[in-house]
Amino acid sequence: MDIEPGASPAPARRLLGQASAAMVPLLLLLSACTAASPSAQASPSPSPSLDRYYQQKAAFAPCKTPLEGTKIVVDGECGQVEVPLNYQKPDGDVARIAVFRVAARGDKKIGSLFLNPGGPGYPGVGYAAMISATLAKNPVSERFDIVGFDPRGTGASKPALDCFDNTERDADVTPGSQLISPGAPPLVQACADSVGGADKLAHFGTRDAARDLDILRAVLGDEKLTYAGASYGTRLGPVYAEMFPDKVRALVLDGALDPHANTLQRRQEQWASFQQAFDEIAAFCIAKGDCPLGDDVKGATAEYQKLARPLLSNPVPAGNSRRLSFIAANDGIVTGLYAQRLWPQVVAGLAELKKGRGEILLALRDSYHRRSPNGQYDNSVEANYAIDCLDEDRFSPRGTAELTQKTLAAAPFLDPGTPVKDTPDWCEGWPSEPTLGFPYATGIPNLPPTLTISVTGDALTPHAGGVSLAKTLGGGLLTVEGKQHGTMLAANACVDAAIATYLIDLKVPAQDATCRL
Repeated sequence: MDIEPGASPAPARRLLGQASAAMVPLLLLLSACTAASPSAQASPSPSPSLDRYYQQKAAFAPCKTPLEGTKIVVDGECGQVEVPLNYQKPDGDVARIAVFRVAARGDKKIGSLFLNPGGPGYPGVGYAAMISATLAKNPVSERFDIVGFDPRGTGASKPALDCFDNTERDADVTPGSQLISPGAPPLVQACADSVGGADKLAHFGTRDAARDLDILRAVLGDEKLTYAGASYGTRLGPVYAEMFPDKVRALVLDGALDPHANTLQRRQEQWASFQQAFDEIAAFCIAKGDCPLGDDVKGATAEYQKLARPLLSNPVPAGNSRRLSFIAANDGIVTGLYAQRLWPQVVAGLAELKKGRGEILLALRDSYHRRSPNGQYDNSVEANYAIDCLDEDRFSPRGTAELTQKTLAAAPFLDPGTPVKDTPDWCEGWPSEPTLGFPYATGIPNLPPTLTISVTGDALTPHAGGVSLAKTLGGGLLTVEGKQHGTMLAANACVDAAIATYLIDLKVPAQDATCRL
């Protein structure tokens, strides 16, 4: 997520980011400091010093994983795979990656299908349970073990980033919120304490996760990687292919990030897409009648600002002794951009806000931040923050202000209407420079056909990014007409059939193939 660090408690701006296609929404964190990240080179083949990791025998035991938000549990196997925390020092500290596997239903197994739900920062164990349930009668679950893992720093993997307590999260003073107040805890130190030292924070980026994925592939017995990633997962997969091009069997990339777009370019494009989606919600609202955004789409942004900006100084009651802030209201609205099915809930929340209450928008905000009914948060925001500090471009204080100005100009409905000031990057003091580099995953030699899936009305990862990724990888593109972020949990027969044909037979859809949600 993008944020203006050092802002005062009164009007702050935050730049909303990217999240997973399939899971409950969460903002992608943005890092910022002084210069663009350097280009990174593909890693060499595993060295003998890594042999003990590649040759380990992971112990799996039967377990049950619940489907989030339901009473359904999925039977599978749980285990841990060891990886070096620092790949430059493989004999040093060890990280342990939590893994959940659902065995293939049939006796003609091809191998493992490794999954990533996005974020970055989302745990993958629960996502594998969701995908397994969604594809219970699909040929994919017959021919593949469904494998989810919590990337380093996330979920049940160890060490896990845990930088902020629940009170801080509720108060919106963390990078998971639109605001950092002067009383917010030191970001780098808080995260460093959770993983055993500041030096360890240098090892939670996408390139480290890609190296982990290669060890997982080998330990689970796959000669080559078969992978499906959503949203940020469409970065992890191509980066893996760049680093291990001879180890790729198949990549499904759903809700794609453009590998050529740097941080500033991608944020501008994304925020313009936010505004377009907000205008579409306004049109939907107006068509229903008695719309709290007025009766003209052109005036909907101004009407929303009239409702939301007073929350900067006067949050409204939202039940259970909580209040809806300007930050939380924007989070609630952005949650509604993930899927057209959420639009009625957003409209109801706006109508409630007009009456001086905030329960509905706060509930949307809580799902966005993965807050449980008992007030507990998972560590997705912390992991998101740490990963972005190693992936994204960094900016000077003036560059941060420019980023804020350009994104707010692209999505004015989110503008609090206060002056933009030069502010330090909230990754300032991070113990290493970014390691991803833009562009990435270009010119990969001998890459097998890949499948990119892109929804035309995806507000979080605009369709143009999917077109660019497919072209960059020289693979197939499945265009999906609809208005939602990603498709892999949509249970859409057309999309599911295309994925199955590709994963099993390695055949990409015909050029200009289209599905409809």
